[in-house]
Amino acid sequence: MTADPHAAGSRTILPLDPSLAPPGTRGFRDAGGIPADQWHADQNGETLVPTHCCFCGVQCGMYLRVDRGGKVFGVEPRNHDINRMRLCPKGINAYQQVNHPDRLTAPLMRRSRDEELREATWDEALDFTVSEIQRIQREHGRDAFGVLGGASLFSEKTYLVGKFARVALKTRHVDYNGRLCMVSAAGANKLAFNIDRAGNPFSDILLTDCLLLAGANVGECFPVLTQYVWGARDRGATLIVVDPRETAVARTADIHVALKSGTDSAFFNAVLNVVIEEGLTDEAYLAAHATGWVEAKANAAQYPPSRAAGICGIPAEQVVQVARAFARAPKAMAFHARGIEHHTQGVENCLSVINLCTATGHIGKPGAGYGTLTGQGNGQGGREHGQKADLLPGGRSILNEEHRRQICEIWGIEESELPAAGTSMMEMVWQMQRQEIRGLIGICNNPFVSLPHYAVVKEGYDTTEFHAQFDFFLSETAANAHVVFPVTIWAEDEGVMANAEARVVKHNKAQEPPAGVRTDTWVMCEIARRLGAGDKFAFGSSREVFDELRRASAGTVIDYSGITYERLEETGGISWPCPSTDHPGTPRLFEDGTTYHADGKIHMQVVEWHPPADPYDEAHPMTLTTGRTVAHFLSGNQTRRLGALVEQTPRPWAEVHPSHGFRNGEPVRVVTRRGSEVFPALVTEAIRPDTVFIPYHWPVPTAANALTIDALDPRSKIPEYKVCACRIEHADAIDEVPAPPVAPGHVAYPETQVSRTDPLPPSAPQGRGTSERS
Repeated sequence: MTADPHAAGSRTILPLDPSLAPPGTRGFRDAGGIPADQWHADQNGETLVPTHCCFCGVQCGMYLRVDRGGKVFGVEPRNHDINRMRLCPKGINAYQQVNHPDRLTAPLMRRSRDEELREATWDEALDFTVSEIQRIQREHGRDAFGVLGGASLFSEKTYLVGKFARVALKTRHVDYNGRLCMVSAAGANKLAFNIDRAGNPFSDILLTDCLLLAGANVGECFPVLTQYVWGARDRGATLIVVDPRETAVARTADIHVALKSGTDSAFFNAVLNVVIEEGLTDEAYLAAHATGWVEAKANAAQYPPSRAAGICGIPAEQVVQVARAFARAPKAMAFHARGIEHHTQGVENCLSVINLCTATGHIGKPGAGYGTLTGQGNGQGGREHGQKADLLPGGRSILNEEHRRQICEIWGIEESELPAAGTSMMEMVWQMQRQEIRGLIGICNNPFVSLPHYAVVKEGYDTTEFHAQFDFFLSETAANAHVVFPVTIWAEDEGVMANAEARVVKHNKAQEPPAGVRTDTWVMCEIARRLGAGDKFAFGSSREVFDELRRASAGTVIDYSGITYERLEETGGISWPCPSTDHPGTPRLFEDGTTYHADGKIHMQVVEWHPPADPYDEAHPMTLTTGRTVAHFLSGNQTRRLGALVEQTPRPWAEVHPSHGFRNGEPVRVVTRRGSEVFPALVTEAIRPDTVFIPYHWPVPTAANALTIDALDPRSKIPEYKVCACRIEHADAIDEVPAPPVAPGHVAYPETQVSRTDPLPPSAPQGRGTSERS
């Protein structure tokens, strides 16, 4: 028997007998894959295309299995160093979207919402769209038209969204659905470090002595990241989880702080108070590397553990426990996610965690640091290169004259032609209500499910005179549009994404799109050409867009200029900033104690806790909070069409404490100031008695976001999804889950319909259930 030529170092790998080995087994190669002209499998004409998952910010490596006819038909996990052969339920089923019967394969249009959508030719749909853009802007001004992008798009496309809005449409109104995800963390990172990304790679988790997870349901929202958490635990690290619910990971924690939602900054101020009182601060680090410590220290004095206990609804002893565990650890790390970011004080919540890490010196070291976990696949990359209302490529500020000049030179326009900063996604909906924005193009988003206060969102969209949507399935939002452009799915194009580590990874094209489908890039460039800006959008491929993106980011904090497709194939990913093609990238920030502020220091901030926007009263004494479940993703436009995922989690539920007297599956009405809906009860001791949890992946009449409040953080403009006042009541019947919309002439995919009508909550509760399914 001869040695395998792919043997790693001194380790001999024996060849596999192709008659015994399952198809694709030999395809588990290096993290970076192999050159495109050598992608192959050993059996039956199958090709294995190395790529990454389309879903969350972990960006697991996978192989898409492609048959002789060029069609994706399966998936295999990839031994990429991000995920090491692991995929979650969504990743395992993601490939089924590619050739799904619900795919849109022709443009849809109607000239009035009184008509039904019908199939149209590309020329008819494009001509109508361009004529409506021109009419609205001629009659009401350029800013009467807006664009909303998405953070699941490749970075090349997010770059184009910003350029398309500002150069082709010449409007200031452009934003994206990452506004609902990462912007509170981004605001805090900019204030403290003047750079917007996590400070440490995932691998540092394995080196830490204490890991703090705040508002991060890792087991369900980032399942494959759990291997890092458990790896740290196996090495003896203390695990602290801060979450109102006893999530799967919280159940394994040394300390689970089940605080009341909306009280995070009070808790972390109190933890800092104990660290100070017990002399556990790193004064040498603070003196050398921080400003604002005197003010932050004085503010923390106002939050003794007893005060936090009253605000947060926890024992004061837990504050002391957390402080000692985190501060005394030789190396400690803190990560947070939407649980502390979806608040009107989201930026302050994140800053309170940064203050704790800074005061204890746990910054910029292997196994010691701070970061946020991005929810969408390109949640990091999606906000870096210009589709955010106030940013230009490379994280430049649209308010900075020099930054504007630099981009205008690259784009070939006069500085006077570049619009001013726009408004946030939710604010744009309010402007649609007021008819300040009369036309809209949406790309890779589904606000009818994802935005808060559905009634306001529906009214805003209904008030627009024209709305076009790009998508590969007919979402609830697209079904309300005048024009729907059928665009490629992630496996039908190539491009890059930046994961939660700020590691840029390469997605590869696995199959040709169906006839009649175009890339988002092509559609934007074609609309721009018909508007007379074709010379600025002469892109024939993602690679050409990426080359311009690299030039546009050169010299900025978010420098991609040294990243090429070829290097990404070879390395498996490069963390920015990467200023030259011989630069290795920057997996860990602040190692020399220097931040990206002019003075090189961390700017600590004073954080004052304030109550949530939705006040409690006798009629609304409880807290409604929302989140994701392991089987579904965001608005569910993709995952609610995949049979295995629908069967696993067919419908939303209301998670309630047994003290309220419900049995599993009984109808429970959840009432807020926005309305009410009825869900099956999931009765569990794993939630606070004063809290109700509803997953948000479904549309009305089972939409959690029909009940949430559209109050915004004043700095980040993120909605306060995680806390609104509510009450619960017994009800007679559970609201029915609607089937996903489909194109005219199609019927709902039958595989997803039977389980969707199941009236009961999941058979395996996300916690310690106290009632049987009956």
